[in-house]
Amino acid sequence: MTQTLHLFVLLTVLISSAVSDPLADNFLRCLSQNPNVTNTDFVFTQNNSEYSSILESTIANLKYSTPTTPKPLAVITPLTYSHVQSAILCSKHLKFQIRIRSGGHDSAGLSYTSSYQSPFVVLDLRELRSVTIESGQNTAWVETGATLGELYYWVPQESPNLGFPAGTCPTVGVGGHISGGGFGMKMRKYGLAADNVIDAMIVDANGKILDRKSMGEDLFWAIRGGGGGSFGVVVAWKVNLVYVPEKISAFTLSKTIEEGGSNLFNKWQYISHNVSRDLFIRVRIQPVLNESGNRTIEVTFNSMFLGNVDKLMETITNGFPELGLQEKDCSEMSWIETVLYFDNYTVGRSIDVLKETNPLPKSYSIGKSDYVKEPIPEEKLEEIWKWCLEGDWPIIVMEPHGGKMHEIDDTIIAYPHRKGYLYNVHYTESWEDDNIEASEKHISWMRKLYEKMTPYVAKNPRAAYVNYRDLDLGENDNVDNESYLNAMKLGNKYFGDNFRRLALVKGVVDPDNFFFFEQSIPPLIMCEEKSDIGSC
Repeated sequence: MTQTLHLFVLLTVLISSAVSDPLADNFLRCLSQNPNVTNTDFVFTQNNSEYSSILESTIANLKYSTPTTPKPLAVITPLTYSHVQSAILCSKHLKFQIRIRSGGHDSAGLSYTSSYQSPFVVLDLRELRSVTIESGQNTAWVETGATLGELYYWVPQESPNLGFPAGTCPTVGVGGHISGGGFGMKMRKYGLAADNVIDAMIVDANGKILDRKSMGEDLFWAIRGGGGGSFGVVVAWKVNLVYVPEKISAFTLSKTIEEGGSNLFNKWQYISHNVSRDLFIRVRIQPVLNESGNRTIEVTFNSMFLGNVDKLMETITNGFPELGLQEKDCSEMSWIETVLYFDNYTVGRSIDVLKETNPLPKSYSIGKSDYVKEPIPEEKLEEIWKWCLEGDWPIIVMEPHGGKMHEIDDTIIAYPHRKGYLYNVHYTESWEDDNIEASEKHISWMRKLYEKMTPYVAKNPRAAYVNYRDLDLGENDNVDNESYLNAMKLGNKYFGDNFRRLALVKGVVDPDNFFFFEQSIPPLIMCEEKSDIGSC
């Protein structure tokens, strides 16, 4: 009986692998007709033995990697820009939707799955990952499939006094990070990652490769902070590198509520955006077990200072003496060493780890974001801590603005949340249980916390960060019914007053809405009578 069962399973596998998908076959046939495509080894259809491993390799959120999650017809890993062109043109010809993936940290799974019935393919840019430092010019070209860690590794090879202002997680893909703006611990000094982009290469909906000059300033404006996936496939970015001192200081200081953590957080709200722009102090709020084994809230101050420890101590003493920071709490290191310091997975390891492409830690997770314009009243903090304790093990991270972030006009690039915003908030919770009840429990708790925070965060609109995609904020109906008016509520949360200009750019560069997904920018096409309804 056992041998019969094994034979049946083997035959089933052989038969299923032999049965080809006509849609996938059409796609491969279309690609092979392009003279620039000598073979299709970079395309992995569902019948390919490597399909699942490649699709799942950079998926961090298991919530979007279940047996019932819609899967792409193929995962395309282009080796050249002409492969990207061909993939776009064939997808367009066959009326396939396309999803664009660089690093895989997409919190809502929008870069590798779809909630629509239409067939789709994933354009995974992992093989386009070169980093080219332009010697003597303090600039670099970095391809979209590179990780932040790879960019960070190669920059100091040119000079130890050069760095790049972007995020603290080295496995994040450059493409998605820059497309949405790109927070980092140097943003109060140098702005966002996208603020430091000076050129780009994009493949548009017609399969044309465009640089800044040929794409025009409107499209160049839109791809810096307007979110990835709506305007084309950016294959490379040219960035300005910034000065970093030879020695940078860092500290991590934690206090429970019983140790005065709440009072310190309240003080932080008033000073973190006003202190020296060389100082960045972010806050992490999370439940912990105290010495008695009881749950309490811990407030962690995680900081980087662009200078030595003596100067850091002077700055803290003048601006935040209540923190009680001591010299023994601080460490001096090079900028590249701070990358390891602030990443939970690479502490204490060689900087060579930044070049590795190890699989991401996987879990089920949910996240949301907010911005704060006025300090949360001190008397309300205790209630917020109680809400946090109602979750299992949530983490809430607050990152201060001010400095350069308040100086750059909110229309310079598409990212809008500048002057008047004190700090942003990122709520996350992860879990390991793979049953539906566990997921519903955690998702329900997160939604309740988000609702309870309403009085204390930015309003009209309630702002959100596009790199922390949140499907609860809204989704496009489908490619045929998507309209500017329907998308305004969602778009205004991510982009404020910049949303209308983004939609107008979309109407020029992709009027047929080929680059469409659940939260893509809709095309707003202006008619002769100046109608704003989005169609003529």
